[in-house]
Amino acid sequence: MRFPVKLDRQSEQTLHEQLYDGIRRAILSGALPPGHRLPSSRELADLLEISRSTVTDCYEQLLTEGYFEARAGSGTFVTRQIQKTRPAERNAAGSSRGPRLTAHLSSYGKALSAPLSMENGKPEPDICFFGWRPAFDEVPITQWTRVQGRRSRRIDPALLDFTQDPLGYKPLREAVTRYISRSRGVKCNPEQVLIVLGLQQAIDLVSRVHIEQGDAVAVENPGYPLARKSFALAGGRIIPVPVDEAGLAVDQLSRSAARNIRLVYVTPSHQFPTGALMPLPRRLALLSWAKKSGAMILEDDYDSEYRYSGKSIPALQGLDEGSSVIYVGTFTKVMFPALSIAYMVVPTGLADIYARARTLASDQVPLPLQDSLAEFIDGGYLERHVKRMRSLYDQRRTALVVSLEKHFGERVLIRGDNAGLHLLGQFQTQLSDAEIAGRAAKAGIGIVSTADYYCGRPAAGEFLLGYGNLTPDQIEDGIKRLARALGK
Repeated sequence: MRFPVKLDRQSEQTLHEQLYDGIRRAILSGALPPGHRLPSSRELADLLEISRSTVTDCYEQLLTEGYFEARAGSGTFVTRQIQKTRPAERNAAGSSRGPRLTAHLSSYGKALSAPLSMENGKPEPDICFFGWRPAFDEVPITQWTRVQGRRSRRIDPALLDFTQDPLGYKPLREAVTRYISRSRGVKCNPEQVLIVLGLQQAIDLVSRVHIEQGDAVAVENPGYPLARKSFALAGGRIIPVPVDEAGLAVDQLSRSAARNIRLVYVTPSHQFPTGALMPLPRRLALLSWAKKSGAMILEDDYDSEYRYSGKSIPALQGLDEGSSVIYVGTFTKVMFPALSIAYMVVPTGLADIYARARTLASDQVPLPLQDSLAEFIDGGYLERHVKRMRSLYDQRRTALVVSLEKHFGERVLIRGDNAGLHLLGQFQTQLSDAEIAGRAAKAGIGIVSTADYYCGRPAAGEFLLGYGNLTPDQIEDGIKRLARALGK
């Protein structure tokens, strides 16, 4: 008697698991067709040289799941209700092409068939000048784990339940309110603060709440591509607005082609990716425009904590007298990206709406994590860490500027180096951006072109060079290897 299941006694899987999986696959592939009579448990145990109880347990499980049907006095059969499924079609080379997609997709789903600009499945190079990475080796892990351990030992049972507050854990909202009031000049109360799963959820919520199909949405050009993608998928009509040395060109918002703008997305404290700082006169002009037009401003307070010349500029939200600004901040750079916690400050009249929108969008950030973060902020750990890191990042920024000037000289234009964890380097070369990135990758260097950050024609040879997670020695080695790769 032949049976289409083989067992491997060297496998990590138990014999029961192997037999169960093997029979299921044989039924679904058609090797055991509907109506086929199975050998008795004793017969199969003798054939496979395993215990009868293993076969019996397997048969009972498959009978319970509906793969088998028992007929009194006749035996056990593969159920006739199972439709035979065909294995995936194979091409001439014999490799599976996978199942054909038959699901109906919305316009949103169809738009996502193309990869996002920041997706990258390639192996990571030796030295990565990635602007989104802080200094992982300097994260205050000891203090953070102590706080988590202390909080977990006396955890409130209520933190193990679903939250009753859709805005987020109130002690964390109170801690965030005090923190951004001190450090960023934000004017709010805890009832305006919303705890969310990172910047992207904040952008998605704003898109859902404020954008109708065809609404004009102004974005910085160049600017953050995933924000632009989110607005467009929500039905927004994207209006690219130029960026100069003072950030978003506010005067462009009033021009005829850009009238009836419903939302404008800005990074005024450290424009991404150029690093421009929006000065007070332009901030006031933006707020005045928003008040007159009735548009909302989404302020992404990107990299605001790290400024190396002069004092940090208070947030745009602190100047707003017309309830026109939605403010977003994150712990991505001041702690670490995997923390995945951001906070929004919304006008008082919108708090309930945003709370309900967040409830429909996702579950809460885990309450024990919010509880630990609240103590970490109120205990002063966060602000002490930021102060220490500001000095360290300044050293790394200087090391990068010096290395670029040393190895490239006039062949590179440096911009946006007075704040944040990255600068822009525009290389004077005949090579395309793809050729520059390719040569860098072969030399073990990871750099990111700003081409995807532009609407329309990008700046040639312009790359984002991050230094947060690199030591001065790594920076020097990386830039030296990059210079050799691009040639002199």
